[in-house]
Amino acid sequence: MTTDLAALADQILSAAKSAGADAADAVAVDGTHVSIDTRGGSLEEAQRSEGVEIGLRVLIGQKQASVSASDTSADVIAEMAARAVAMAREAPDDPWIGLASPDQLATDTDTTKLDLFDPSDEPDPAALEEDARRAEAAALSVEGVTRTIGGSAGYGRRRIHLAATNGFTAGYNRSSRSLSCVAISGEGTKMERDYEWDNRIYQSDLRDAEEIGRIAGERAVARSGARRPKTGAYPVIYDERVASSLVGHLVGAINGAAIARGASFLRNALGQTILPEGLSIIENPHRVRTGSSRLFDAEGLPTAKRALIDKGVLTGWVLDLATARKLGLESTANAGRSPGAPPSPGTSNLALTQGDKSREELMKDMGTGLLVTSMIGSTINPNTGDYSRGASGFWVENGELAYPVNEITIAGNLLEMFRNMTPANDAREHLSTVVPSLLVEGLTLAGD
Repeated sequence: MTTDLAALADQILSAAKSAGADAADAVAVDGTHVSIDTRGGSLEEAQRSEGVEIGLRVLIGQKQASVSASDTSADVIAEMAARAVAMAREAPDDPWIGLASPDQLATDTDTTKLDLFDPSDEPDPAALEEDARRAEAAALSVEGVTRTIGGSAGYGRRRIHLAATNGFTAGYNRSSRSLSCVAISGEGTKMERDYEWDNRIYQSDLRDAEEIGRIAGERAVARSGARRPKTGAYPVIYDERVASSLVGHLVGAINGAAIARGASFLRNALGQTILPEGLSIIENPHRVRTGSSRLFDAEGLPTAKRALIDKGVLTGWVLDLATARKLGLESTANAGRSPGAPPSPGTSNLALTQGDKSREELMKDMGTGLLVTSMIGSTINPNTGDYSRGASGFWVENGELAYPVNEITIAGNLLEMFRNMTPANDAREHLSTVVPSLLVEGLTLAGD
């Protein structure tokens, strides 16, 4: 029996008012997730989870508290509301919290136009297992692959409904289908690993299992014989698979929560040029068939396309209602939330301006340097932008791949890195974060 999430959210709000809340908002989530993992052609693990989770935030004056539960019985909802109110009464005052006013709320809530849900039947577990097996087999068929860590296939669907005592009530459905494979080349201390994956809203858009496995195997073999390059200052190309991490660092630095705390190396950069003049970062929450798309945020405000960076210039912060009020600004409709926490600012779909050259053409422009295909760890100073990360990939000489490298550290300063970025033209358009390979000048590599 399908749970009526709108009625459930309304029931939660009624319980909160009866318990003494001045205002409240609620979220109800009904989800199913299936994952199948294989190793060596045999089933290793099969998991399925499903159920309803509910969350409640209550406000009493300028105090708030959030609670969540996975039991939707009337008694539990009443007890949850009573506990939330009791917690709020003991909470410290926060002058910036509060629901949106009714005139701020989204009026267009028909999320079907975003095409976020595949109406086809849930795939049979046997079909998921077969996909994982086929990906593994394709990886093992690549000469030089010695084993696989495994293949993995998954399916998920979620229904989400938001409601608040200011009159907002709306929801949406999402689905996902995923497939991945991890392959290994070599033996003992000479082992190297790499992977390939795909994740789509629609089953019909998912790439073939043989392609996923083959690419994982070829990448693992290409890493055979990795060594460390000489320490020095070199240009670095971030492969498309990892380039989005740089945009992630930038977006984290303009998040309203960091700005309000004064803990960001971009806190004084509003209106300044921080990227090369031809580059923009566009947030577009309304992209069709894209996993992070949404017509309204977690506080019920209408979302809109906007430029976070416009031709190199930082135009604004990423704000929810509370951080906007603290900064004396208007919300940018970037609130997100989980059932057990209050709203906080975050982005949806992002795209960095693409260039007119391929990754290979950027390598020729670079001449000698590093192509990074994998990263581990992260040391970022949020106040200065000083940057250090472990990396592996390929050494480039005379514009061509020379040999694989690993166990190196890349260091620099994000402010300088942002100003010296050159994008390629290879970004995958279906991803939520669309970022091409990036050439960054003047980084320090710690190797031999």
